[in-house]
Amino acid sequence: MQKASALGWVHKERFLALSVLTTIAFYVFSDSLFSGLSDMYRLALVFFWLFSVVLGSALAVVRHADHIAERLGEPYGTLILTLCITSIEVVSITAIMLHGANNPTLARDTLFAVTMIVLNGMVGLSLLLGGWRYREQYYNLQGANTYLGVIIPLGVLCLVLPNFTVVESGPPRLSFAEKIFVATISLGLYASFLFLQTRRHRAYFAAEQGVEEAPTADLPISTSPLTWHVALLAIYMALVVYLAEKLAPPVDYVVETMGKPAALAGLAMAVLVATPEILGAVRAAGKNNLQRSMNIFLGSVLSTIGLTIPAIIVISELTNHPIRLGLEHTDLLLFVLTLFLCTVTFSSGRTNILQGGVHLILFAAYIFFIFQ
Repeated sequence: MQKASALGWVHKERFLALSVLTTIAFYVFSDSLFSGLSDMYRLALVFFWLFSVVLGSALAVVRHADHIAERLGEPYGTLILTLCITSIEVVSITAIMLHGANNPTLARDTLFAVTMIVLNGMVGLSLLLGGWRYREQYYNLQGANTYLGVIIPLGVLCLVLPNFTVVESGPPRLSFAEKIFVATISLGLYASFLFLQTRRHRAYFAAEQGVEEAPTADLPISTSPLTWHVALLAIYMALVVYLAEKLAPPVDYVVETMGKPAALAGLAMAVLVATPEILGAVRAAGKNNLQRSMNIFLGSVLSTIGLTIPAIIVISELTNHPIRLGLEHTDLLLFVLTLFLCTVTFSSGRTNILQGGVHLILFAAYIFFIFQ
């Protein structure tokens, strides 16, 4: 029995060996692997190798976070997931921001990309799949209103307001005092939300009575100790942190040397950090558990804005790497339109297939205008 259990563990964690071997390879042979990036085939090989391993490790983080969630229950399970993904996001942005020539819009582009992927791509796919299978799906309206009541002001203050500040010369930007103010209110609002979510109004983020709720995780019940999942989650997180830093050279080469749109770097980082949550949210919606799906995608955007922006502001000031947070032109319009659409979508306590289709169309517009 113990031998079978050990073999089962080896099978489940086989990706750990690939992550460790990749880490060793880039630690020992980093210079030779990153030389000759002018060769398109070499560049593509290095990028997709690193991207795939980091993504696989991030999915392992989510898997162990889900096992921990089984033991702790909601809303703590979703909270652990969003905090892990936010940590990966901050590390990825920081690694690329500090490598090569400074890209002041990278953090903004990544945050905007995460918002568009989650609030349009993830929401659209979840509602489309759920509406196709179940006609209508239900969620706790009080929870959705609570999420949006924090996301909308934070989004506007952090990604819209910086475009309308008054400066003596150059593009609009936040002064040091304004950055501290934005970081402080972001952390304050997020902390207040956590208190409400985990203490005072936990019922807002659970399915209402009479609505059938699917199991929290799409995984078999784990018999391993809780400490085992915590330890493996920490190991995978450490591997992601190191390998995310190694993604910086190929990403910088594409943007700085090849002259591709800077927003592509933000999109690549956003896909990396959002994919694990996308899978979890879509699976939940497919099992008619829209409440968990909603907790994942709205919680993801809230933690992205409420935690990532303060972290990036602090890192920017400590490393003397300037950042620009204000969205411009088409991005600004799409962001405001997305926030408005979300208030309409999550205003009745139930969703249908048409709402999912509209969100996906807005996501398609975002992808289209990146290359215009």
